[in-house]
Amino acid sequence: MGVIAAAICMFGAAIGACVGDAMVISKTLEGMTRQPELSGQLRTTMFIGVGLVEAMPIISFVVALLLMNK
Repeated sequence: MGVIAAAICMFGAAIGACVGDAMVISKTLEGMTRQPELSGQLRTTMFIGVGLVEAMPIISFVVALLLMNK
């Protein structure tokens, strides 16, 4: 049962991270298209946002490992 719970946990985190990354990157590209002079600042902010979004699957992986070891 713990393996199934870990798999569901990782599946949800992976899907959430994919959707989150896609939204952050698409909105950044949209902003760069509208205001090219801010592309450097937008790119920096995008990398910070992607890093925060990617923290969720890493935390989920740790939770999945803890569930499997129970």
